Amino acid sequence: MAVYKRTYVPYEGPRTPSWSRFLILPRVSYERLWQSRFLIMFFMACFFYPIGLAAYIYIANNLSILEQFQRAADQYVTLDASVFLLYCSFQGGAAYLLTAFVGPSLVSPDLVNGALPLYLGRPFSRVEYLLGKLSVLVFLLSTITWIPGLILFGIQGSLAGWAWTRDNLFIAGALVAGMLLWILVLSLIALAVSAWVKWRVAAGAVLMAVFFAGAGFGGAVNQVLRTQQGYLLNIRQVIYTVWAGLFRTDPDNGLSLESAWITLGIVAVACLWLLLRRVRAFEVIK
Repeated sequence: MAVYKRTYVPYEGPRTPSWSRFLILPRVSYERLWQSRFLIMFFMACFFYPIGLAAYIYIANNLSILEQFQRAADQYVTLDASVFLLYCSFQGGAAYLLTAFVGPSLVSPDLVNGALPLYLGRPFSRVEYLLGKLSVLVFLLSTITWIPGLILFGIQGSLAGWAWTRDNLFIAGALVAGMLLWILVLSLIALAVSAWVKWRVAAGAVLMAVFFAGAGFGGAVNQVLRTQQGYLLNIRQVIYTVWAGLFRTDPDNGLSLESAWITLGIVAVACLWLLLRRVRAFEVIK
């Protein structure tokens, strides 16, 4: 519209509340992500293990089914913290693979196409931008990790009775806290890689290398130096140590709980620093 006509008027319609503006980003991102058939199939496959564990829980609480096969039920049925720790390990791996597929495409397109000035030129801060991108992975990964885990805990509690639920209530808290911590670490690493590696395929490769190369190098350090501290370079071993502490079990990998927490803190701070270095309304080219 020509400015000299002066027929334009300011927008007077309803406004999005400031506290929920970051939710615009995950809404738009999901519309694009769900167009991928591979993502849909892999997302559905992530529920196979929870469904199988639900069947195991039902059978374990109906011992008459096992008795039909003339088995000693007590030797095969164990429903304690170790079962849910194994659930975290399996679903945590699925969450990592899903992050490797989704994460590289979250920030890099905005940097490549110069869209950040359009975002940050509006009443939309860097914190809201990062929170919106982070929530894409948080919401998506929550649906395959701690949410099905709580459902499984509720199924077991309803079948086993109030006594089991009371004695094992810490499992529910450990499940939620452990999975949310893993989701946060995965999301920060994925966003940092996506912000610094603009090519999606290369970003996915770097994200895979962060875990596999770290695990391999950590194993080499353990072999050469005859120590277990090389596992600090293996993010999976570090988070497993934290999970074991939350579930009150022994990780049996030689890492202390304190060193695992410190390592995760360093990783999170480093990723935030990298993100804040890249996510800005302008870019200085030398």
